Amino acid sequence: MTGSIELRNPRTGRSDGTLPSTTADELTATAQRLRTAQPAWNALGVDGRAHVLRRWKAACDVRRDAIITALAADTGRMRESVQEFDAFLGTIERWANLAPKLFAESRRFTSSLGFIDIDKNLRPYQLAGIISPWNFPLVLSTIDMLPALMAGSAVLLKPSEVTPRFVAPLRESLVDVPELASVFEIVIGDGTVGAQMIPFVDLICFTGSVPTGRKVGLAAAAHFIPALLELGGKDPAIVLAGADLDSASTALLWGATSNAGQACQSIERIYVEASVHDEFVDLLSRKAARIGLCYPTYDTPGLGPIIADRQVPTIERHLADALAKGAVVRAGSSEVERHGGGAWVRTTVLTGVTHDMEIMREETFGPFLPVMAVADADEAVRLANDSPFGLSAAVFAATTEDAEAVARRLDAGAVSVNDATLTALVWEGEKHSFKSSGLGGSRMGPASLFRFLRSQALLIKTNPAVRDPWWYPAD
Repeated sequence: MTGSIELRNPRTGRSDGTLPSTTADELTATAQRLRTAQPAWNALGVDGRAHVLRRWKAACDVRRDAIITALAADTGRMRESVQEFDAFLGTIERWANLAPKLFAESRRFTSSLGFIDIDKNLRPYQLAGIISPWNFPLVLSTIDMLPALMAGSAVLLKPSEVTPRFVAPLRESLVDVPELASVFEIVIGDGTVGAQMIPFVDLICFTGSVPTGRKVGLAAAAHFIPALLELGGKDPAIVLAGADLDSASTALLWGATSNAGQACQSIERIYVEASVHDEFVDLLSRKAARIGLCYPTYDTPGLGPIIADRQVPTIERHLADALAKGAVVRAGSSEVERHGGGAWVRTTVLTGVTHDMEIMREETFGPFLPVMAVADADEAVRLANDSPFGLSAAVFAATTEDAEAVARRLDAGAVSVNDATLTALVWEGEKHSFKSSGLGGSRMGPASLFRFLRSQALLIKTNPAVRDPWWYPAD
C-alpha cells in the first residue's frame, strides 16, 4: 500500500498539495506500538488519564490558529471551523470531568445467594479503531476517540482523506504530551487504509454513509469484533397547527442549513399541517432568501461551499429529479452554482414535493428544505416514519405536551421538541440510531464511555463458614 492523497480547496476546486498515505508496514508497526503502550496507559487510572488529556487540551489550544486554519482550508468555512475547535476543547474538558465520576460509581453488590458478592470489573478494549468523515473533521474524529481514551483504550484514527490537513498540527500537539502520543496515532489514506485497519483493532467506530457502513460492519463481523456505526440520516420535521410558526421556521432554517446542510442530523424534509402550510412556507421562504453565500471571502456572511466534490452529483441529481416531478423552488436556486471553482448551494425551499422524489427519500447533504402539506398529525407521523433512516427528528406543536405525544411515535433516536437539531448542541441525551442510521451503543451521554469497556464479573465468596453449599457433590 503506497501512494498519496490529494489536498483540495473546496472554495477554489483546485488541488494544492498531497500527503503520503500510510503504508501496510507502517500500519502494522503502529498498531503493535499502540498495543504495547496500552497497559501502562490503563494503569494510570482514570484520574491520571484525565490529567494527561487536560495537558493535551492546553497543547492544542497553543496551536489553535494552526488547527483552525487547517480545518478552514479543507472545508471552505471559517465560522464553523472556529466553533468546531472550541467544541473539541470543551469535549476534552467534559470527559476529563465526567469519566472519574463514572468510574467511581460502586459496581459491587451481593447476589441472591447472600454469601456471594459480585464485583463488576471494567476492562477496556485494548485498541480501538476510528474511521471518521469529512463534514466535521475534528469533532467527528474525536467524538469517539476521547471516551475511548478515558476508558483506557489505545486509539488508531483514520480521518477522511477529503479533509486531512488538521492532522499535522494535531500531531505536533502530541509532542508536548508523550504519554498520549504513545497510545494515540493517526493514519492517512483513503478507504483502502480504513479497510486494512480493521484486522488490527479490537473494536471499530465508523461515521459515514450507509453503504460504506455496511462494508465496515461485515468486515468487523468477519474478524469477530464490535462495530459501532453512526450512519446517515434523512431527518424529518413536523409542524402542526397551533405551533409558533415564526419560531419553527427559524429553528428549521438553522437545522437544515448549518454547515450548508452537510451534517447527518440536518433537517432534510418538513411535513406541515395543511391549515398552516402556506403561512409557514411564506415565512420560511422570506427568511431563506436572506441567507447568502460565504463568498468571495471567509468573512462574507452566508453558507460555505460543498466540501466534498463527490457529493455534488448527488445534490444535482436530487434537485433535478424533484424539479422534473413537479417540485417548485420558493427560495434559493434550481442548480448548484460554481463560484471561484468551488461548488455552492443556496438555501433552497421546495414545495410540491412527494415521496416519489429522491430529495424526500435519500440523504442529500445540502441546504434544502422540502416542505410537504399533510392533513394531520397521523399523516405526518406516517410519512416521517416512511424512511429507511431513523437518526433524529423534530416536532413543533401548540403545546409541549402535544409535541411530545407526536415525538414518541417517531422512529428516530432523538427528537427535538419545539426546536430542531438539538443533538448538535446537547450531548447528555443517550440515544440509539434507528433502522439504517446506525448500530451499537449510544454515542451520546455517559453510555458513550461504556462502549469501550467490557464487563468482567468477579464472583466472590464472602462467608467462609459456608463450606459445603448445596451444589457441591456429596462425599
